[in-house]
Amino acid sequence: MITFSAHDGTRLACHARGEGPPLICLPGGPMQDSAYLAGLDGLFPRRRTVRLDLRGTGGSASCEDPAAYRCDRLVDDVEALREHLGLETVDLLAHSAGANLAALYAARHPGRVGRLLLVTPSVFAVGITVSGEDRLAAARLRAAEPWFAPAYAALEELVAGRAAAGTFEAIAPFWYGRWDDAARAHRAAEAGQKNQEAAAAYGAGGAFAPDATRGALAGLAAPVLVLAGEADVAAPPRATAAYAALFPDAALTVQPGAGHFPWLDDPEAFAAAVAAFLA
Repeated sequence: MITFSAHDGTRLACHARGEGPPLICLPGGPMQDSAYLAGLDGLFPRRRTVRLDLRGTGGSASCEDPAAYRCDRLVDDVEALREHLGLETVDLLAHSAGANLAALYAARHPGRVGRLLLVTPSVFAVGITVSGEDRLAAARLRAAEPWFAPAYAALEELVAGRAAAGTFEAIAPFWYGRWDDAARAHRAAEAGQKNQEAAAAYGAGGAFAPDATRGALAGLAAPVLVLAGEADVAAPPRATAAYAALFPDAALTVQPGAGHFPWLDDPEAFAAAVAAFLA
């Protein structure tokens, strides 16, 4: 673990593995310990993965003021990491809610982004609407699974705005391309990795200005790859395609059979797509 200081003095931590040019990895959750991204370590033999623990998570210090966890304010922490690593530009990999942070960083510091990789991205920062039918269509690809019927019924309740206690746990199998023991363990670890107070503040009022962010990203010169999971109910392919269309130099890759964590579902396919983009 490497520690460094944010611009406000908060001690932040990151975890570096491998050799080669750094690939900074921003976790989702939101505000989840980057440990859940550990499966990325070693997937890219020619790159050094640097997983950032956002403030209040993992090895990074917490803040007394919850407003310090707001997504737009975390942009400075990413910039502090770039400065600590002594890089002129950074290659960013952002997963899920971490894509909101990556988008805001790219909008504020476009000249500091070398390449931008958005993996099953959250769309709040850019104001894309994900329809309930798109979520259900992705879910129906799993209709042959033995757990499908109750999970799909719970998802229908969720998209209809009738979520109840247990709804999110009931749909957990949809997050993974294979609902096996490894997926269950990955899911079970989440409860101890997430800072709930920080997560509540992450998207608080003022965190996002979608029109301004979209305008800034329309001028981003850096190459962008948006990587979707074919069966991802959180970031269905139609929404990720709309995300890719925001950039002047972007490609969309849809990984067959993958859910929200494509590097777990098929590490070889994921690594190949990312390596081709980073080459």
